[in-house]
Amino acid sequence: MTQPRQRTGLGALASSDGDDFSVIQAIGGPRGVVESMLPGVVFVVMFIVTSDLKLTVIVSAALAAAQVVVRLCQRQSVMGALSGLVAVAICLIWAWKSGEARNYYMYGFITNAAYIVVLLVSLLVKVPGLGFLIEFIRSLPTERFRAWLDSWRSDRALMRAYTMITWLWIGVFALRLVVQVPLYLTDRVGWLGTARLLMGIPFWALAIWVSYLIVADPMHRHKQLELARAEQEGEREAEARDGDTNDGHANDGDTQGGRTDDHGTGA
Repeated sequence: MTQPRQRTGLGALASSDGDDFSVIQAIGGPRGVVESMLPGVVFVVMFIVTSDLKLTVIVSAALAAAQVVVRLCQRQSVMGALSGLVAVAICLIWAWKSGEARNYYMYGFITNAAYIVVLLVSLLVKVPGLGFLIEFIRSLPTERFRAWLDSWRSDRALMRAYTMITWLWIGVFALRLVVQVPLYLTDRVGWLGTARLLMGIPFWALAIWVSYLIVADPMHRHKQLELARAEQEGEREAEARDGDTNDGHANDGDTQGGRTDDHGTGA
């Protein structure tokens, strides 16, 4: 029997219930961690050892492609590997075209800066970005978007938790830039690659874990309130249907009585 696919990242956080959250699964499991870090490790080691950018790019690209092929052969989900392949491909092309190994890391700077801007804007408009993503994953709003938005923003404890973790993630992205950009500007590729690895998956795992500690309780309480409200609405709808049915039977009885009287009068 096929095992249900484990959610990763914010999906794991959104679907967690009680004590079932696993930070290892949230970051993709041991295999996902290895697959995420291996191309970066190979890139920095190869370049430091050989100082040959062309060879480094070729080996790193071959490794990233091989990871996807292996997953395809094993008939496993390739979405994570494919997204990683695209990211690595962008980094490698950037380094190749510029002729500078340090530009392998430029894409990461841009994405981290973009995340900071988006999350800051989300706080300004009072829709915490991390909360929006978690709630979107947890309960996809197929209709009544405004009501869906208000349902979790009106929960003060949950809103406060989502605001806190949004600031937490802004801090993670900002710290990466503060540490890594100076290394880029001074062209210290070895140190830059090391910093990128240490501030990649480890920081991601730490941010996910701390986020879970902050939002677990208020999110669980919010889920319970939602279930209670849904049950109350279901009971009201059932009572309304019963009332309509009873009214319908009463009207049928009145109609039949009226017909009897008519027949009696005619006689």
